[in-house]
This record gives sequence, C-alpha cells and structure tokens, in this order.
Amino acid sequence: MSFVAALVLSLAIGVSLGLLGGGGSILTVPILVYVVALDAKPAIATSLLVVGITSAAAVIPHARAGRVSFGMGAAFGAASMSGAFVGGRLAHAIPSSVLLIAFALMMLVTGVAMLRGRAVAGKTAGPRPWGRIVVSGVGIGLLTGVIGAGGGFLIVPALVLLCGLPMTNAVATSLFVIAINSLAGFAGYVGTVPVDPRIAGFVTLAAVVGSIAGARLADRVRPDVLRRGFAWFVLAMGVFMVARQTSLAVGAAAAAVAGLGGWVAARSRQRTA
Repeated sequence: MSFVAALVLSLAIGVSLGLLGGGGSILTVPILVYVVALDAKPAIATSLLVVGITSAAAVIPHARAGRVSFGMGAAFGAASMSGAFVGGRLAHAIPSSVLLIAFALMMLVTGVAMLRGRAVAGKTAGPRPWGRIVVSGVGIGLLTGVIGAGGGFLIVPALVLLCGLPMTNAVATSLFVIAINSLAGFAGYVGTVPVDPRIAGFVTLAAVVGSIAGARLADRVRPDVLRRGFAWFVLAMGVFMVARQTSLAVGAAAAAVAGLGGWVAARSRQRTA
C-alpha cells in the first residue's frame, strides 16, 4: 500500500462528502480495493464504517450554516435504516464481482439522471411528499447495505428531484442520512466480514479532516455547478469500475454509453430549463 496515495485519496473522500453530500463510498470502495488491496467484501464493510463516521462529522458545519433539513432527513433515514441492515445481511451471499459491477452500473444510471433532471430549487413550499420519501428511503437503504455505498450519490438526486430541496440543502441533508444509512449497513456486516481497525481508523481520520474542509467550501460553489460536477464525477467513476471488473472492450463501451447518455441528458435539460 502506498501511504501517501492512501492519505491523499482518503482526504479526497472527505472533501467529496463535505462538498457534494455524496461520493464518499464511490471513492472509498475503489481505494480500499485497488490501493489498500482489501478484498471486495471487507472493503465494502470498512467503507460503510468510514463513510458513516465521516458524514456525521461533516454534518456539523452544514448544520451550523442552517443547511440541514433534519425533519426530512430523519424520515428518509428512518425509512432507509431497515433496508440498509437487511442489505448488509444479504450481501455476504452475493459474489464480490457482482457487487462491484452492480455498484458501477448504479453510478452510471444515477449520473445520467442527475444531468437530465431539471433544477427544482425554490419548490420546497407546500406539503412534503412523505410517501415518496419513505419508498425511496427503503430502496436506497437496501442498496446501501448490499453494494456498500453510503447512498449519497442516490440520496442527493432523490432529495433534489423527488423532494424539491435546493442542491445545497440536499447536499447537507444527504450527509445526515448517509451517516444513519452507513452505520446501519455496517451493523449488518458485523460478525460476518472482518474489518481491520487500523486501516479503518487511518482512512476515517484523514477523511474527517477532508470533510470539514469540503463543508466549508459548499457555500462558495453555485448549486448548478455542484449538480453537474457531481453527475460527471459519478459517471467517470462508474466507467472506471466497469473497466476494472470486465474487459477493456466492455469498459470502452460503458464509457461511450455514459458519455453519450450524459451529453443527451445535459442537452435535454438545457432545452427544457
């Protein structure tokens, strides 16, 4: 393991979480697998612990700035906790390669959806869509436990596109939900997958430092820039993981499809905005 590479990338995990409200697990799982050289399932379990603690730390500066919707976050988190725990219990029966490919494909779909979705800032008035919050929370929680993602790359789009939160508030509220989801998902792995406390502690400490810095930068970046940057980042990481788990040809095809889908989604959004 390259200590310097692991340190820099762990800081990037925290910056991604603090600034974008997601992306932590998208970075953590590949880092733990390809840099730290953990097997997929210990990497996923460790990722859930790291991201849960890091997200909880990142919530603090966002909460002080008044960006966290605790009511919606609590409802979303409560709905997703059961799904995350069940997903963590189910994951040990699924082959590691399948988990990683499912992780990557979900990122590609989500990235395109974020580019395609119209901005909804300012539509938070009126009754909350509690039914959609509960259903999407359970579904995202299940995916969180199964594929080891804290859920931010799904929670942020759900809060923006389905629940009508402005991007900056969705980022902050997502961190609150991610902390709950990740720790519930990790609980589902306890006793079935070994976790090295030294690796988990090292990555977590660096990520927490990065998350605080990322949260402080959130007010300085325009929400639409955040959304587009988040979407393209997710697409890029999805292509990388498909390429690593499959052949070069399949990875190239995934890159082409992701690029075309992202371009079409972005153009469609521009025409309907």
